Amino acid sequence: MTRTEEVEIEGVRMLAALTPGDGIGLLALHGSNEGGTAELARSVAESCGATSLVFTQPGVPEPVHVRSPRMAVEHCALLREFLSRVELTVSLHGHNRTATPHSVFVGGGNRPAALLLAGGLDALRPEFAPVTDLDEIPVALRGLHPRNPVNMTRRGGVQVELPLTARTGGRPWAPGVPDTPPRSVVDALAKGVASLAAMPGR
Repeated sequence: MTRTEEVEIEGVRMLAALTPGDGIGLLALHGSNEGGTAELARSVAESCGATSLVFTQPGVPEPVHVRSPRMAVEHCALLREFLSRVELTVSLHGHNRTATPHSVFVGGGNRPAALLLAGGLDALRPEFAPVTDLDEIPVALRGLHPRNPVNMTRRGGVQVELPLTARTGGRPWAPGVPDTPPRSVVDALAKGVASLAAMPGR
């Protein structure tokens, strides 16, 4: 059963929603800023039986972007529960890099897990190309900060930065209107998450 919590982070009021599942966690820290990531996290988690935690700013016309390391606050009970429940995290983000509109950047501190997850994302070629070489991922999108929640579970995690067309239906964003991520992306992420669940010694 999904539980919610109202929380203020960096002066920004947010709603956290946790749906418990198994030891793999889907995380969307910027569900209202980075269109489609909240819906992707929920859909992938539901299809895999994984845990999901989604942060949104309901009813806010211009959501505020709080940097990922700043989201790691002690006073959010659902985040604390997520970090204690989950062994390995897949954190979904959105990028708008005009130079790389088809690149899916696969960062995060657990590099073996990143490579494994990227194997599932290979199904998206040639429309989207997963990038796992950290030297080819923009520094701001690598997800390596130790206070980034993706790296704070027992086995760390994988940060996935998706271009706009990989996470939305392509329409302009509107407050309160859910995005519809492409089914192919949901399925590819679910395949990758299933691979993580089967990792030896996970």
